[in-house]
Amino acid sequence: MRHAYRRHRGRLTGASDIANTLAKGGGGAPGLATTQFLGVPSRPADPECQAGLVALKSRSIPAGEAVEQSLAALAWLRQQGCLQIVFKYCSTFDATAEGNIGPVGEAIAAELGGRGVVACPAFPGAGRSVYMGNLFVGDVPLNESSLRHHPLTPMTDSDIRRWLRAQSSQPVGFIPWTTVSKGADELRAALAKCAAYCETLVIVDALTDEDLLAIGEACVEAPFITGGSGIAIGLPRNFLRAGLVETAQRTFRPVQGRGAILAGSCSQATLAQIAEHERAHPVLRLPVVEIVEGGVTAADVIDFVERNEGRAPLVSTSQPPGVVRALQARFGTEVVAHAIDSLFAEAATALVSRGLRRLVVAGGETSGAVASALGVESLDIGPEIAPGVPAVSTQNGRLALAIKSGNFGQVDFFARALAALEGTAG
Repeated sequence: MRHAYRRHRGRLTGASDIANTLAKGGGGAPGLATTQFLGVPSRPADPECQAGLVALKSRSIPAGEAVEQSLAALAWLRQQGCLQIVFKYCSTFDATAEGNIGPVGEAIAAELGGRGVVACPAFPGAGRSVYMGNLFVGDVPLNESSLRHHPLTPMTDSDIRRWLRAQSSQPVGFIPWTTVSKGADELRAALAKCAAYCETLVIVDALTDEDLLAIGEACVEAPFITGGSGIAIGLPRNFLRAGLVETAQRTFRPVQGRGAILAGSCSQATLAQIAEHERAHPVLRLPVVEIVEGGVTAADVIDFVERNEGRAPLVSTSQPPGVVRALQARFGTEVVAHAIDSLFAEAATALVSRGLRRLVVAGGETSGAVASALGVESLDIGPEIAPGVPAVSTQNGRLALAIKSGNFGQVDFFARALAALEGTAG
């Protein structure tokens, strides 16, 4: 990792989200040659890598475990010569009072010797903004959005200052948009005051990409930043202006060949995307009850995909939130999740061994299970398919993937994604 920095936290999709931001760049500056690593690597990064991301499946695990994993990732990143670390979490914060965003942020800050650390999950490109410390999804406060029904982290309060204070052992600061809107110098001074008040993590308002660029400029010398993927918009520009990286980027390698889609997300966005895809393409909707009870197996998925070769087949376990809650109550949350993830992981492994070259996966947990089963260790980041979702390819160039969090993507995302993976997207 020649001169740049970077990151960790949540799931595979969350890492791809910020990887897309780094590879794309912003503020008139090109992006960086970005590689995403699945877990802490056991070997050094490629010297050509300008931004490296370590994806950890730590979003919902106990705080102590998340801190341990994150510090291991931090140690590896620093060994690669990283100059700036970003702790990335979901743009919808996805927290509980016992969550690990605060503990991980404070632990990394302690290692890097920092206070007055930005905490900003805003991602305007995906409809996430922070105003007066409250997180909005579109024009709706977080606690009035569909995230209030999230099965693992129901967001019942839009004020993320309260969530972060409940998790943190040290004072949490706040900088309003009226300060951010005055530019990088004012924001930098405000962060310095927060540090003087012994406030380690500081919620910072942001409504637009211009606000995020100002935050990036204010943090040009900051060793540590936290936030959603939007927080990285201005960071490549800092490194390019300082002459720390060259502008050459690794080229995404499109892949021709058979393609399929696996959808395990139950978000409203994914449900709408499945319905749209079904208008012109074959869709197999699997009953989760039968998956849990063993009536449906990976062989059924494989058979459906191969019978519909060339027609962008989609296999789904997605259900409305009420149905999901009923299934979880009946069988147990972990049992349901494990059954679905295992089914898709087994099916994906078999399909790739039989020659599948393009694979789209919807759902963070599902994506992680599939990538793990396929033995994917790292991914090269390609062009953006939708805000927060890039096309990616394995470093051996044999498989192209699009992996997305449930809430991301246009209504016709699945067709767009398969086209992007083979380089034919408009």
